[in-house]
Amino acid sequence: MTSMTTNHGQYAVKQAATPGPLAEETLSSQPRGERLTDMFARSISYLRISLTDHCNLRCQYCTPQEGQIKLANEELLRYEEILRVVRLAVSLGIEKVRLTGGEPLVRREVLPFIKALAEIPGLTDIRLTTNGVLLADHAEALQAAGISKLNISLDTLRPERFHQITGVDAFARVWAGITKARELGFSPIKLNIVALKGVNDDEFIDFARMTLTEPLQIRFIEFMPIGGSSLWDKEKYISSQGIMELLKPLGVLAPVEAKRMDGPARIFRLPGAVGSVGFISPISHHFCDRCNRLRLTSEGRLRSCLLSDQETDLRESLRSAASDAEIRELIVAAILNKPKGHTISPDGGGSCHGQMSRIGG
Repeated sequence: MTSMTTNHGQYAVKQAATPGPLAEETLSSQPRGERLTDMFARSISYLRISLTDHCNLRCQYCTPQEGQIKLANEELLRYEEILRVVRLAVSLGIEKVRLTGGEPLVRREVLPFIKALAEIPGLTDIRLTTNGVLLADHAEALQAAGISKLNISLDTLRPERFHQITGVDAFARVWAGITKARELGFSPIKLNIVALKGVNDDEFIDFARMTLTEPLQIRFIEFMPIGGSSLWDKEKYISSQGIMELLKPLGVLAPVEAKRMDGPARIFRLPGAVGSVGFISPISHHFCDRCNRLRLTSEGRLRSCLLSDQETDLRESLRSAASDAEIRELIVAAILNKPKGHTISPDGGGSCHGQMSRIGG
């Protein structure tokens, strides 16, 4: 029924307000309000969901030059299947969901799905990652459906370079989406920049300078070797420390204290800035020891680590009349098999051959 099996009849949960040794509870007796904890005492509270592997851009670091075969509609998890997984995950302690892709806004009927997602009891935080191309058209409806926090991918502030990186002349539409989101009061708004040496490193100061006057979080993400050798070029890799060196003319970066539900970014603030600068450093500064997330791919596979090819096939079980208890057991097994860390390095060590559009950016 699944590509992964487990002999764990029990799993570890930790009382939300009780420190000390891990308690053991049976699957059927899981009380809401406890947090599922993996074998390395990491509390798992965050699920990222790729709604589709389809996208309206063709970014050079994401899409192979020879192209990709996209999933057929029947291969995607149906909305009702995703909702079922989320309900069960929330019953196990998941509090936060992020919708990603591909580009989630290209999937039909996404707004009614988000409304249904927002009605799940216990789910306190629903966020969206988008490339921004369709954001201006959908921002108001997204807000009404229950989205309040946005991540917007934007690797350059120059329209011609945007066209070169993405293959589409859509910078003006993305900027209009960012502007619309600001006007509507989305908060926080995070701009995600994949850092590429020799491609957009001459704009890092321009991005960071925006935080002096705008309440944005500018997040620099290290280029990662995902999707096979055709997408990876170690000559384009620049570490977060290298990015920080380039930002020194703007002043000292003061650390900002992280909150419990925050993601892996290390956050800083420039002197007098109203916004902040973040660094996501999966290669140079592993954050595996505090990883709190699972990923549900667009084809229904559950991954406990972005940079590991280990997956659990939930789609097969969902379509084979598996009970809620069986699906919950598979989610628990994935968490208990969550690796301590990854082995990816800037020299290409380790392996992650999954397509980023299916895994979820």
